[in-house]
Amino acid sequence: MSTVQSDPTTLANNSQTVADSIESAKVAARVAAENKGQEIVLLDLSKQTSIFDCFLIVTGTSRRQLHAIAEEIDRELKKLGEVRLKMSGYNESQWIAIDYGGIIVHLFDEEHRRYYDLEGLWGDSQRIDLEPVLLSTGARPTPGL
Repeated sequence: MSTVQSDPTTLANNSQTVADSIESAKVAARVAAENKGQEIVLLDLSKQTSIFDCFLIVTGTSRRQLHAIAEEIDRELKKLGEVRLKMSGYNESQWIAIDYGGIIVHLFDEEHRRYYDLEGLWGDSQRIDLEPVLLSTGARPTPGL
């Protein structure tokens, strides 16, 4: 078994990557709010997994709305240099997952949001305060779900 040494520059770069992911996810949250997304939650998962940094979770009320949110988030994150690696569930529009590497955007209809309960599954993660981002759009922050 080999041991991996922690390199302080690597750790600094990783925390910068997490910070960048969270900032990009906040932009995605703003876009979701501008498109009338509901129950918008940003979870920092960087301490739970090394696979990704954060989840943005949003509820939409219709197929058309979920598509609009997905397309607008993709357009805005592309401007920031984020590269979409994969999008799943777009045609079904019950749970659209968009993978940007460090950020995973989950767009749900109400029924599937409750059923899969990602906030509960990742309950030990840190919830990022979106109040300043959401208030700038006129949306109200989501109280603890």
